[in-house]
Amino acid sequence: MNEIIRNIKTDFSNQLANARTLEDLEQVRIQFLGRNGALSELTKQMRELSPEEKRVVGPLLMNVKEEIQQAFDNAHAQLLDAQARFEKEKQRNFDVTASRRPSLEGSLHVYTQIIQKLEDIFISMGYRVVDGPEVEADYYNFEALNIPSDHPARDMQDTFWLNIPGMLLRTQTSNVQIHTMEKDHAPLAIVSPGRVYRNEARDASHEFMFMQLECLYIDKNVSMANLLYTTQTFLEAVFEKETKIRVRPSYFPFVEPGVEIDASCPFCKSGCAKCKFSTWIELLGAGLVHPHVLRAGGIDPEVYSGFAFGMGIDRLAMIKHDIDDVRHFKSNKMAFLEQF
Repeated sequence: MNEIIRNIKTDFSNQLANARTLEDLEQVRIQFLGRNGALSELTKQMRELSPEEKRVVGPLLMNVKEEIQQAFDNAHAQLLDAQARFEKEKQRNFDVTASRRPSLEGSLHVYTQIIQKLEDIFISMGYRVVDGPEVEADYYNFEALNIPSDHPARDMQDTFWLNIPGMLLRTQTSNVQIHTMEKDHAPLAIVSPGRVYRNEARDASHEFMFMQLECLYIDKNVSMANLLYTTQTFLEAVFEKETKIRVRPSYFPFVEPGVEIDASCPFCKSGCAKCKFSTWIELLGAGLVHPHVLRAGGIDPEVYSGFAFGMGIDRLAMIKHDIDDVRHFKSNKMAFLEQF
């Protein structure tokens, strides 16, 4: 029994010396002074001793309990004192710059995200991104694009005219075509995303300001085959899956011939709400650049030809992210923006 008591004292001293926190100290107390601790177990074993042995071991066990309890109380007090000194020193040397309120984390607007994706796709195909003025002259927005003042196509676009004669808010990003052709000449491959303005009533599918993207490629011997291959490659990169295209004849004053290009629905094979159960989604207006437009940009249509196509970025974002109202893009509602 004496040997057991000596071992308990040695084990307690070692563990008490290694206790660095109040939690560590509590574990030591439970192990040695707790209801089922080592000393309690030793007390239970005394029942099996003879009266003579109890008279010898009893006082020895009592002394050990007192020593261990005193050592524990001293260690506990020292640890509390050290902790109080640390907290006091910490407050005395508090650095107001060391902590700050957690900042709110934002994200890129869905417009920014999809424009960056479109730009990356075209840059990977060898195009360069260009910008143009949103406040534009009538010449660049209409006349140079084969839409003279008496042309009926002007009625297709309700224009915001300024008080300055001949100036307006551009109705299409096609104005960038003429500026770039005048400055850089042929050959060229550009893409121009940006805001356009039309005097329309707002509803779930119409806005007076929306985003449009224009692509222009000019070189020698450019044909419809180049246009169709480029649009299919572009659409497959946007939807990240194999995509078929369907071409329908259409009319745009600045291209000849003009076509509309539909993409096979990337979300279904037999029809869904996004494609209005037709398995096709209308996306692009396109065609070969009209000779009058090439001449307006200072390019000889006898030497060069090209193609152009445009699309609404809002419409693409609505299709891709299943957005049912174009007005959400400018609502600044957190519940909407946090999705992206």
